Order: sequence, then structure tokens, then C-alpha cells
Amino acid sequence: MRKILKMGMAGGGIGAFIGEIHRKAARMDGYVQMTAGAFDIVPEKSLEQGRILGLDPARCYGTAAEMIAAERALPPGERVDFISVCTPNSTHFPIAKACLEAGFDVMCEKPMTMTVKEAEELAALVKRTGRVFGLLHTYTGYPMVKLAKDMVKDGDLGRIRKVVVQYPQGWLGNLARTMPLKAAWRTDPKASGASCCMGDIGTHAANLAEYITGLKITEVLADLSRYLGGRLDDDGNVLLHMQKGVKGVLTATQVGPGEENNLHIWVYGDKKTLCWYQENPNYLRVLADTEPEQVWKRGNAYVAAKSPAAGRSTRTPCGHPEAFIEAFANHYMNFTDTIRARAAKRKPTALELDFPSVDDGVRGMKFITAVVASSRNGGVWTKI
Repeated sequence: MRKILKMGMAGGGIGAFIGEIHRKAARMDGYVQMTAGAFDIVPEKSLEQGRILGLDPARCYGTAAEMIAAERALPPGERVDFISVCTPNSTHFPIAKACLEAGFDVMCEKPMTMTVKEAEELAALVKRTGRVFGLLHTYTGYPMVKLAKDMVKDGDLGRIRKVVVQYPQGWLGNLARTMPLKAAWRTDPKASGASCCMGDIGTHAANLAEYITGLKITEVLADLSRYLGGRLDDDGNVLLHMQKGVKGVLTATQVGPGEENNLHIWVYGDKKTLCWYQENPNYLRVLADTEPEQVWKRGNAYVAAKSPAAGRSTRTPCGHPEAFIEAFANHYMNFTDTIRARAAKRKPTALELDFPSVDDGVRGMKFITAVVASSRNGGVWTKI
């Protein structure tokens, strides 16, 4: 029986999208209790969000610093067990750092920091403190992505030759027309960091490619665009060099009219190809020259037999779709099971450790930095 863990949250106030997703996902399996939060920089709004969630008003704080100090002062059995950081990009690093230094495990939104230096400092702090750190790269939480990873690892595709990953969206272009002030901060380096499109969704695509193939991106050649006239990119195309001589193409945009969340990946081996589509995530296509196309369907026993990670990440029978929030929940399940294992002085299993870590956060920041540098220098190969 899993111990119920107490959750604190920085950010995620009234009207915030991602904070509510975190709360739903963390509580999905019934083993996490929302306990405390600094939900908004306006104390009254933070208190109101806490009231909506049914929290003790004394556990609803005006700032993350107040929450960390007050919770740390409580007895171990009463304080929160971990804190989720769901604030704007520019505040991820100081809040996560303060949490770790105070002895709290952390689940953080991405991008993890604003710079590579901050990311490496955070990774060193995680190592020094021994705390558990999770990063919400959502898409590796899907069961069929885990199946794809195990197929590659087992050699089903043969030697990997090429990866193509695309992530087109259209919301930023629409937002620029309807709510220009809200669109403006997303292309402001003080708020978003060095990149908008590549920092927001390009890193998801890169993380997905590395997760499925087990290969790191070593070099990039990038061409970023600013169609909205902002200070940061809203579109980009990147050529990839990966380990073992694998080549790749990554394209992302946030100004494609009509596109919603069209993340799509193809992995080409010398025997077979696999293809996964985020907007239809319960199916994995496998193609070959000499065999009929295969469609693997989430929830079937043959999926769990092939991939224990996919089986562990599945909650409902086949034909009952699972998707975005469940992918979040899978990361929270593994993250919190790792916390429980550490508390029991037990080494976490490989399945429990199957969630994005601080090292993925460092990889993400190095990817963003290299892509931006490549584009600024006229599209030259730039090492990660």
C-alpha cells in the first residue's frame, strides 16, 4: 500500500492552466493529498485558490519563500513531502533551489531554468542534497511512447538511421491577434528565456526523440523565425546529429493556423519504422517493407508483455482512451514512488525511476542554447 504524500505548490492560481493539470494528475491515483500552496503573488488570490481546493487557510501562503519556511518549521509528519513548481519560467530556478536547500523534493515545470549555468547548479544541488527532482516533460509519460522506447531498445527496428519529429501549434498566432499583451510576454526573454517556440515545445520534441531512441543529440543546425515580430522565435527548423551516427529533423511552430497539439514522431531503423501521434496517443504504428502494417493498441495484454513500463502506466482497459492528464499522472506516480522508496531506504526500481529528471532539464537548456546560437550565427553546426 502506497503511503499518501502531502503536496505543496508554487503557482497554479485561479485561471492558471498547467497548475490545475498538475493537481489533477498528482491526485489521480489517490496517493497524493494537496496540502499547501503559494498559488499567486497576490496573497488574497492565493487564499481564494486554497479555499476552492478546500485547504486550511493557514497553509495558503503569499509567496513561495513563505511556504517553504513555514512548511519546513512543521514536524516531519505534518509538513508537505514535496513541492511542485508551476510558476513562470523565470522563477523556476530560485524556487526549486530554495525547495531543495530546505529539504523538499521537487517536481518542476519546464524549461527547468533560464540558463545552462542555472541548470547545472540545480543538478549539482540535487546530487549534493540527495533529493528527488522531477521535470514535467509530459509526452514521455504516455504508455505507447514507453512501448516505442522498449521496441527500439530490444532491436525491433534494427539499427536506427533517422528520427523525424514535428510539433506544430497555432495558438500563439491567434493569441497575438486577440490578446496581444498575453502573447507579448511569451516572446520576451526576461519572462521566457532565450527562446519561445524552441524553449516551450521544441524541447519537448527533442526530449521525446532522445527518450525513445536512447540516443543523445550531439549537434544542431538551426533556423529560427519571428513571424509575429516579437523578440524571440515563434517557429524553427533544426537538423540533428545524434549518437551512433543517427541523423534527425526537428520542426516546431506556434503560428500554424488550425494546428492544435500536433506532436508526431517517426523513428526509422534499417528493418522497421515506428510512428506515434500525440493527438491519437493510444496507438503505435510499426511499418516494414515485407510485412503488413502493425497497430499496437494501448491497454492490451500484449503491450504490457512487451513493455512493463507501458503496462505500469496503463489504468483502463483497451478501448477506453487515456491521454494527456494520465501521462502527467504517470510521471507523478513514478516520482512519488521514488520518494517512497528513498524514505524506506530502498533503492528505487528502474520502472519507478522512469520519469524526467534534473539531467533532462540540463539537456533541455543545452539544446535551447545550442539552437539559438546556431541560428544567430547564420545556421552553423553547433555542439551540445
